Amino acid sequence: MRRGNFKVKLIIGIGIVLFSLFKYYSNSDVNEFTGKKQHISMTTDEEVAIGLQSAPQMAQQHGGLYPDQKYQKLVDQVGHKLVDNSVAKQTNYNYDFHLLRDPETINAFALPGGQIFITYALFSKLENEDQLAGVLGHEVGHVVGRHSAERMAKQGLTQGILSGVSVGFDPSTAQGAAAIANVINMSYGRDDELESDDLGVKFMIDAGYNPSELIGVMEILKAAAGPNRTPERMSTHPDPENRIEKIKEAIEKYKK
Repeated sequence: MRRGNFKVKLIIGIGIVLFSLFKYYSNSDVNEFTGKKQHISMTTDEEVAIGLQSAPQMAQQHGGLYPDQKYQKLVDQVGHKLVDNSVAKQTNYNYDFHLLRDPETINAFALPGGQIFITYALFSKLENEDQLAGVLGHEVGHVVGRHSAERMAKQGLTQGILSGVSVGFDPSTAQGAAAIANVINMSYGRDDELESDDLGVKFMIDAGYNPSELIGVMEILKAAAGPNRTPERMSTHPDPENRIEKIKEAIEKYKK
């Protein structure tokens, strides 16, 4: 009887895994702006809706918006200059740029659909407008690359596989699968960062900014992380030194 139950669970578990794989790989398309084949299950309108819905909460988590409108206008000016002079303008996204009050967290990030944020902690460390363009151009790259939507689809696949493994196999197998999935997802995250650096360089050049200043941004991030920064293999972000090398390659590729 117990052996029969095991077989039933195994069949159910395999069925969940196969369904998750089918669902993921049946949603395949090529990003017209990057040329990259992607598996994404949501539309651009759904991305925009998710971004708009999440933006107030994300701002609240970082102390709200920065009160100085002079700095906010600069962020808007640079951000829209990047968009208006690049393929980002051809996308179906409405780009909004937000300067957050947070004076401690050195960070910038993008939500699906064009909601882009930079904390005052990072903004205050930037040395010139070109470095600000580098930060915002990188985040625009995440939006154009549809990285958030792609990551959600990958997480759905991962959760489906893990659910199937937990139903049909023993706990140790499920734990091993979860560990492997975590490593794979971090690897995808690093790839997204490098693609956004590449796109950011292109957007900076298109808008008339000096792309070499993005290297200065990497130096700022490296200094902020300090000597105890997380090793690359355990992080969703590549090591700043590796990013600098890729940025130099992108500058050579795109410079006119």
